[in-house]
Amino acid sequence: MRSLPPLNALRAFETAARTGSYVAAAAELGVSSAAVSQQVRNLEDFLGKQLFTRFNNRIVLTDAGQAIFAGATEALQSIATLTKQAMTGAARQRLVISALPSVAHRWMAPRLADFTALHREFRFELRIEDDPVDFPRYDIDLRMCYGTSLYPELRATHLCQDEALPLCSPAYLVRNPAAITADLSNVPDDDLIHTDWGPSFGSHPTWQSWFMKAGTARPGRSEGFRSGMSGLTLDLARDGVGVALGQRMLAADDLAHGRLVALSDIAIPLGHAYSLVHPISKSRNIALKQLIDWLVNQVH
Repeated sequence: MRSLPPLNALRAFETAARTGSYVAAAAELGVSSAAVSQQVRNLEDFLGKQLFTRFNNRIVLTDAGQAIFAGATEALQSIATLTKQAMTGAARQRLVISALPSVAHRWMAPRLADFTALHREFRFELRIEDDPVDFPRYDIDLRMCYGTSLYPELRATHLCQDEALPLCSPAYLVRNPAAITADLSNVPDDDLIHTDWGPSFGSHPTWQSWFMKAGTARPGRSEGFRSGMSGLTLDLARDGVGVALGQRMLAADDLAHGRLVALSDIAIPLGHAYSLVHPISKSRNIALKQLIDWLVNQVH
């Protein structure tokens, strides 16, 4: 006969350990912090172990608590998955995937379509959102993020260090044949397409930094066109509006099909690498592992 702990107590403990406080756990579970504390005590009595210690108004896992937490998260996730499959009658694998807007539109969505063509049973929900995202609240399986500093507790897989380089459409070159120079000296300032990355990005390529690397005296002023999304910047360049300092990874499909061309080999690396992050508790999900391997292969 299996000796199983009370499920409600295990769930309260796992939530408190993951969120770092009884108050946060209570908010997630929709109960009082006193109820969470009582459930944790019930689990401690059942196991005969102390699971938390108090430290500056925070709860910290003991050695015994860390050992229990490692298995509790995975066990609860497995129970949730089985319950969901039983309630829906669905045998198909379905993953919740999260990505930045331009990444989701220009890179992730086409590759998810290709992956689904190879794995006909696979289903996904693609969420478009900025960092940071709430993994537990929305049951997110995988996030493609820019840098990993916001997700230290998740398992990360390096994807690529993207770079930005001058891109334009073939139609733009027909209108401006003299634009093909290594330093873009013949491209007018008002033909440049700039990207506003937003206040949360502090390390991003600019036309000014590109001209400095190219050894050109031009300051890369703000004349020309402006876009609030890196994906939209590429769309404008593809439509012949002007010359974009666009991300190579996001432009990969357009470059491969000749809808965009590179005017120079000089490129500016982005400040952080793109990575795939997921909860450690979901590491044994076969569909998730297959998808991660597939996505990594798409950039090599």
